[in-house]
Order: sequence, then structure tokens, then C-alpha cells
Amino acid sequence: MTVTAGRVNLDNLTVVLHKPRLAENIGAAARAARNMGLSRLIVVQPEDLDQERMLKMATGPSAELIQRLVVHDDVATALGGFQYIVGTTARLGGAYRQSPLSPRELAQHLVAISQRNQVALLFGPENWGLTNEELAFCHTLVTIPTSDFRSLNLAQAVLLVAYEIFLAREEVAPRFVPRLANSFELEAMYAELQATLMKINYIGHQNPELWMMRIRRFFSRHGLRASEVQVVRGICRQIDWYVRRRLLTKS
Repeated sequence: MTVTAGRVNLDNLTVVLHKPRLAENIGAAARAARNMGLSRLIVVQPEDLDQERMLKMATGPSAELIQRLVVHDDVATALGGFQYIVGTTARLGGAYRQSPLSPRELAQHLVAISQRNQVALLFGPENWGLTNEELAFCHTLVTIPTSDFRSLNLAQAVLLVAYEIFLAREEVAPRFVPRLANSFELEAMYAELQATLMKINYIGHQNPELWMMRIRRFFSRHGLRASEVQVVRGICRQIDWYVRRRLLTKS
């Protein structure tokens, strides 16, 4: 596909449903995604994959998403190949749910990013949404503005986010965004960085994930290339070598 400058590259977007409970909701989400030009669907730990019930909701061309459906047993593996991950949340506040974008703001944000990067739109289960642990994988968050009743059907949420993305045009000259490190590369870096920072007592051993969330946010704002991830991991290995050497010298 030839990408038109100033538009989101829909070919590089995938809807990811984490722990969907009902086969009908998977089918309806597939239909909503296909209505807005998205052609890839991943489900993680679904409770029900009844093909007939999914296809009752995913009619016409959207049935192709069900036929090509990719299923994973864990969210880390499902997201591993993506360079940019968007988490959806209805709950706001706390360390993990700060400053979410609206769907319209997200759509504009994705115009440049989607040109060279695989983007996952991650939706949580119908009853409680994404947990803090799952949101830790995300580069940014999106929330759908509502009135005093915030609960949306899964397919409705997919449709609203995808609708804004489908309409998005960049109003200024397109900016270059490089290929970013994927989630597998980032998670390996974060694990090594956490171990190193704990070793030198920069972050406490009590609830280190909360400390790491601030570091994740910092790197997510800037976006790391695979080569830059290797630089950070190299620094960690050098710190580890130096600490071990100092301990040997003292002993």
C-alpha cells in the first residue's frame, strides 16, 4: 500500500482484545474495526471463541478478521512485535493512568508514528478493563469522554477510537518518526534496568514497579530505537560489572 502523507497508515494498526468474555463481542469488535478500515485483530486469553457466534456479529467483509484471527495465551507475547502500544482506560488518576489522550488527540498523534511502526490498540475485558500491569506495556493511554456513566460496550469503544483514527489528517507537514524498538526489546531493557537500579539502591526494593513506571513514561515520551535500547542495556551491564568489581576489591 502506498501511504499518503498526512494520513494514518491503517495497514500498520492492529486491534488487540485482552481477555474478551463473549464471542459476540469479539465479532462485533471485528465489524467495528473493519468499518473503519482496520484489517487485523488479535485476542489474548479469550473466554469464548465460538466461531458461529462470532460470525453472527462479524458480517460481510468483517468475517475475514475472524477467519484470520490470531490468538495468544499471554499479553506480553501478543504485544511483543509492536513498536507502539496504545492502552484504553475508563478509570483515571493514580500512577498508571495519568494524562490520557482523547481518541481525536490520539489519532493525530498516530499519523506520523504509524508510517514506519506497528501500532497496537489494546482493549481490556468488558467487566474491568486493563490492569496496571497491562498498562505498563503501553506507550500512551486513551480514554473516551463520556457523561456520568462511563461504561461502554467493547465494540462501541473499538468503533469510537477507530473512527477518529480513520478520519485523522495531519494539519501540518508530516514529520519523520523512525522505526522504534518493539515491545520485546523494550521489556528486556526495562527488566535489566530495574535489576541494575535496585542493585545500586537507586530505586527501593519495595514496589519497584511504581518507580519503573516513571522511567517507562520518560522513555515512552521520546521513543527509543532498537540501537538506543542496546545502549541503555550496555550501560546497565557496565554498571553491573563495576559493582561486582568493587565488591571483589573490598573482599
